[in-house]
Amino acid sequence: MEHLDSWKDLLNPEFYIKLGGFWLVLFIVFAETGLFIGFFLPGDSLLFVSGIYSHEIINRTFGIFQNDFIETSILALCISLAAIVGNETGYYFGYRAGDSLYKKEDSFWFKKKYLYQAHDFFEKHGSLAVIMARFLPIIRTFIPIVAGIVKIDKKKFLRDNIIGGILWSFILIYAGHYLDKFFLTQFGINLKAHLEYIILAIVLVTTLPVLLKLFFGKRNKK
Repeated sequence: MEHLDSWKDLLNPEFYIKLGGFWLVLFIVFAETGLFIGFFLPGDSLLFVSGIYSHEIINRTFGIFQNDFIETSILALCISLAAIVGNETGYYFGYRAGDSLYKKEDSFWFKKKYLYQAHDFFEKHGSLAVIMARFLPIIRTFIPIVAGIVKIDKKKFLRDNIIGGILWSFILIYAGHYLDKFFLTQFGINLKAHLEYIILAIVLVTTLPVLLKLFFGKRNKK
């Protein structure tokens, strides 16, 4: 049984996989958007590493399916469902709280203009905003809440949420699983032995667009 050795473990997806396996992975995926407090939890790296451990995760939970593709697909499907339900929960919270926020007076922490700007953002980018947000850490936590606050059409949000959830889950789960097999068979490299470097690379790749946007956004305002 895994136990918490340091706070660094909270950022290590392998820790969660070994601690709680299938059900804990699903809860983390849900919490990242459904509880809107999980923005610090591993997202992309958790899915990628879960793909590497897909056989162990599914075998420990449901037994052996004797089919590599089926095991990986079951894991990806279940994670996509958790991601979709999480987004819908975040959207529902934002939708219910939206009216009170529009009536709220401006303060140091709250500016009503940001709600209108968020609405304009969704109007401009539409489906792409919800779908691509899945691949952006932190942003994916708050996008469904803002979508609910600005009253984006429920059916359109659900459609884009399903598309984004499926793409995010299947791409990263399959990437982790089949890249691990490829490197092991072709080069004799076991990715499980190099997870620290893989996680660091994923974090850099996924956060770089956000950092560039913030950097150039500030420069353009000057």
